[in-house]
Parts: sequence; C-alpha cells; structure tokens
Amino acid sequence: MAGDIEARMEKTVNSLKEEYKTIRTGRANASIFDKVRVDYYGTPTPLNQVGTISIPEARMVVVSPFDKSLISAIEKAIQTADLGLNPSNDGKVIRISIPPLTSDRRKELVKQAKGVAENYRTTIRNIRRDGNEDLKKQQKAGELTEDQLKTETDKLQKLTDKYVDEINKVYETKEKEIME
Repeated sequence: MAGDIEARMEKTVNSLKEEYKTIRTGRANASIFDKVRVDYYGTPTPLNQVGTISIPEARMVVVSPFDKSLISAIEKAIQTADLGLNPSNDGKVIRISIPPLTSDRRKELVKQAKGVAENYRTTIRNIRRDGNEDLKKQQKAGELTEDQLKTETDKLQKLTDKYVDEINKVYETKEKEIME
C-alpha cells in the first residue's frame, strides 16, 4: 500500500512541474504553448503538431507551420490562448516577441503559481487521508495491531511531509524564475 501512495504523491509532484511549464516567465520558452490548440480542419490540435516552435533568441519565438494555409488559424489560437502575447506573421512564419514582464504581472504570476502549489499540497494531503482510512480499515479487519497502525501512520506522515517539501521547492524555483 505504501508504494501505491508514494507513487501517487510522486505523480502529483510531476504533474505540478508540468503545469508550471505553462506559466510564462520573462524569457522565451516553447512549453508555454503546450496548451494552445489550433483549429485544424475542425479539430482542436496542439500547436506543436501543426508547426515547429523555435527560439532564435531569448525574447523571440518563431512558429513555422507545416501547412502555410494554417498561418492565420495558428495566429488566432495564440492570441486567444490568454498568454498576453501578440503574434505577427509574414506569410511564411509567425513571430512572437516575448515582452519583459512588468513587476505587477510578475506578482500576478507568482500569486498564480502559489495557488497552483497550494492545490497540489491539498492533493498530497488527500492522498495521506486516503492512506490513513485504508490503515484504519485494515486495523478494524484485524490485519494490523494498534502498534502497527501507529507505525504505518507515522511513515505516511513522513512521506506526506517529504512530498509537501518537494512541492515547496518546486514552487520556490518557479518563483525565482518569474522574478528574475
């Protein structure tokens, strides 16, 4: 059971890291476009499947569509993705200049990152609660003694603390990234 719980907690931390990739920082990063969906003949398709995303310089992203007829659909998808970016196209590629973040926008993004981290901490605590309920059921069924229950509950708490600390470290790293 402990392995299952640890695996769930590990997945939670990895999920947080993935979500943080989509929060914009001051520099160009292809992963901020992970949630952008382009209308590809009526099907919402991830941007990286309809074009190549490259970063020629620190504050510039270039999207080269595989199919040139999609250029306006890609441009529209980026504008409506709520990334605060303004793409422009020259008929062949789409250029997106990444403006430096204002201090207000940085504070807003840090607040967003903090909220996301808190949701993941809650998920970890919910996993702990599920584990504790399982342990109590096992004790009621006579599979665990009172002492074993206490030992397993303590182990579960240590695991929870470890993963909450990991979430805090991931958040602190993201906060530094946003504020630099």
